[in-house]
Amino acid sequence: MVTAFIMIKANTGEADRLRDNIESIDGVQSAHIVAGDVDLIAKAVVETPAEVKEIAATHIQTIAGIEDTQTYIAMD
Repeated sequence: MVTAFIMIKANTGEADRLRDNIESIDGVQSAHIVAGDVDLIAKAVVETPAEVKEIAATHIQTIAGIEDTQTYIAMD
């Protein structure tokens, strides 16, 4: 299993809608609105690194209101 954390910058006025959209993506275990340099953090648990890329690049980055993402894959 591959666990990844996706840091998401977004239009903050839409954070609730964006969180709900992100949590509905297959492989996303949870998404949280946070304070700090990013607006949301999503946790994905999937079988392969390619699936992490699919979630971040194909699904999350194409949601209207998402400005940028950074993905970190857990090493443990």
